[in-house]
Amino acid sequence: MAERRFDDIDARLINRLQLGLPICATPYAEVATELGMSEAALLARLQRLLDDGVLSRVGPMYQIERMGGRFCLAAISVPRERFDEVSAIVNAFPEVAHNYEREHRLNMWFVVATTTADATSATLERIEAATGLHVYAMPKEKEFFVNLYLPA
Repeated sequence: MAERRFDDIDARLINRLQLGLPICATPYAEVATELGMSEAALLARLQRLLDDGVLSRVGPMYQIERMGGRFCLAAISVPRERFDEVSAIVNAFPEVAHNYEREHRLNMWFVVATTTADATSATLERIEAATGLHVYAMPKEKEFFVNLYLPA
């Protein structure tokens, strides 16, 4: 399979999507028009970026607490030799939004998203039981709007 190249159109697409989608019946078509391409070409390019792992997901950010749910940052101190095994266990939980390695004593960090606050504690307890490792819960205490934008 030939290696695909990340090009200027990919960068323009990623940069534009970080600004949000228009509120209309055909948001991708509107963005495609802005970028000078067809909706089909935009969707195909977006799927390729997902398939190639350039993007991990495309979706909205929710104020989950307003819907009764909860986000919770969590961390585990994982022995180096078990990192891949524990990562697979943690990632198998549908409540885990994302998981990443850090250079710290607490070297595995992940976000748990649940539909109720009570489900957060239960999920963290199940992860602890499945891994045999203590999970440090760091629930959100205050919301900050950062407007993160990472130019491609």
